[in-house]
Amino acid sequence: MWLMAGFWGWLAGAALLIGAVLGWFARLPLRITASVMAFGSGVLLSALSFDLMDDARAHGGMWATGTGFLAGAALFTGINALLSHRGAKHRKRAGGPQPSEADQPGSGLAIAVGALLDGIPESIVIGTSMLAGKGVSLVAVIAIFLSNLPEGLSSSIGMKKAKRSPAYVFGLWAAIAFVSGLASVLGFVAFRNVAPEIVSAVTATAAGAILAMLIDTMIPEAFEDSHSLAGLVAVGGFLCAFALSKSQASGPDSKSGNDPAPAQGSNVRRR
Repeated sequence: MWLMAGFWGWLAGAALLIGAVLGWFARLPLRITASVMAFGSGVLLSALSFDLMDDARAHGGMWATGTGFLAGAALFTGINALLSHRGAKHRKRAGGPQPSEADQPGSGLAIAVGALLDGIPESIVIGTSMLAGKGVSLVAVIAIFLSNLPEGLSSSIGMKKAKRSPAYVFGLWAAIAFVSGLASVLGFVAFRNVAPEIVSAVTATAAGAILAMLIDTMIPEAFEDSHSLAGLVAVGGFLCAFALSKSQASGPDSKSGNDPAPAQGSNVRRR
């Protein structure tokens, strides 16, 4: 199971590298790049609303979920503010002023740490989604994959304009894809024998960090270059993820009723 957690985390993280390759070699208009990022933002918003947060509340209650959610957002915001002052503010921007190492020494490391900060919470969520014993949440994996693709795409374009080397760009995203797999393993192994309330708090913490990341980095960058279409494209991404979530919930293994959590929660306790 922990190997499967690592595989799904690596697969979702690999979208960053795929996007980076596309952004480096394909000459895409900025509006297309920004629209893809808006679509990914909508997908993640839907996954947060109808999969991650709902599942966390059902397993551990509102108190643990709310506390974790706020803590995750606060933690991301604080670290992101620190990295922004060191040159990582526009790490997802395709057409904006992403600094080069000559312009701001240390910005390369700040961008790398910022990219890692963006990816780790998503990967931990993949691992914790497997704790109920029913396999990985395909909605979470697909949502993270679809959001990582435009992130790698847009970031690599900005890095190329800042004259960063191909070794830096592709090495960065390959390393983060690998770390994403490790983070998923951590999410599964570290919390498999703990109370459901703790698992819920961890899932909600990651969800809060993801939402803060969306508001602070992805959505502003999408709006910057495609402001006339960003809202509509984001709604399309939201709808796709919502439909996927509901189709999985209505599958043959789903339970009817408004609270599917008791069996899953008790399973987590036994583990």
